[in-house]
Amino acid sequence: MSVAEIEAAITQLTAEDLASLMQWIEQYHAKAWDDQIEDDLQAGRLDPMLAEVDKEYDAGMAEPL
Repeated sequence: MSVAEIEAAITQLTAEDLASLMQWIEQYHAKAWDDQIEDDLQAGRLDPMLAEVDKEYDAGMAEPL
């Protein structure tokens, strides 16, 4: 199924079904994002950024939320 076919099918949805689809897409996207972050953490791709955050925190550049 192509993106164009999916788009055409979406235009045929009822308002209720569209809302349900949008909620599902939002949840799916959030999980994909969480999975990517976890993969990046496990692979060490975020290590340089986290080291910089630790350095700034140790230097007193952070404030409690």
